[in-house]
Amino acid sequence: MKSFIFPGQGAQTIGMGQALAEAYPAAKAVFDEVDDALGEKLSDLIWSGDIADLTLTRNAQPALMATSLAAMRALEAEGVTIDAASYVAGHSLGEYSALAAAGALSLADTAHLLRIRGEAMQDAVPVGVGAMAVLLGMDFDAAKAVAEEAAQGEVCEAANDNDPSQVVVSGHKAAVERAVEIAKAKGAKRAMLLPVSAPFHSSLMAPAAKVMQQALDGVEMQAPAVPLIANVRAEAVDASDIKALLVEQVTGSVRWRESVQWMADAGVTEVWEIGAGKALSGMVKRVDRSIATRAVGTPDDVKAAAAALNEG
Repeated sequence: MKSFIFPGQGAQTIGMGQALAEAYPAAKAVFDEVDDALGEKLSDLIWSGDIADLTLTRNAQPALMATSLAAMRALEAEGVTIDAASYVAGHSLGEYSALAAAGALSLADTAHLLRIRGEAMQDAVPVGVGAMAVLLGMDFDAAKAVAEEAAQGEVCEAANDNDPSQVVVSGHKAAVERAVEIAKAKGAKRAMLLPVSAPFHSSLMAPAAKVMQQALDGVEMQAPAVPLIANVRAEAVDASDIKALLVEQVTGSVRWRESVQWMADAGVTEVWEIGAGKALSGMVKRVDRSIATRAVGTPDDVKAAAAALNEG
């Protein structure tokens, strides 16, 4: 059994997806459609812009989705459809990419939703008030205890349970800074603030969750062609629950480690990372080394994946 997984924020690089667009007209059409949907040339920023601008949440979210969907369309041009996977999953914004790839959301609606989501998450907390930090060498329970100790009346929560040795905490800046020092004192291999502009996946994102509830109410969603493993449940979910879970995801933890474990327990033996980078593949390997991982982000990757998946 196979899963197709879709990366989240942090995977963005200048030039991502450009070779796909040059090699596959269907991939180029994705970037054109996203540009049209947003009323701007996001593709110019992705391929030749400034990384600081691309990293802005409002840009990174639709840009990473576009790159993932371009890779998916390239695979389709080589004869690989979403039905090659038994499940889809995505890390945070990657959940929207997964839903678009599985036909649950139109490309234009997905681009709009991610632009709204990026702006709402940025606007939920004034710049400088919130922060996130990664704790390496600590499991989820240990990181959660660190966050609780660091809170001291402020918000500090375990936001991303990425793998057995990588947890991200999120909340008020002073509390997150305390968490970094507490984690170091408790034996974390490394603990450091992340270069992000808002405390994602914490209760401080509640205003953004309200915005996303309204935005999602306004779009049509089909049942995905293959089941989605949702971040906040860490299991495959009913199509009727997906909109509510996308709202919950804004303030909820990304339960990636448990999601990968659920895949393994369900019989998944191959995971294909569709889009920019290979960060999720590394996380998957740290959760369960028996799962084979492959990244699909370049024309060569697409051809190799198509050869393997069409054969399988």
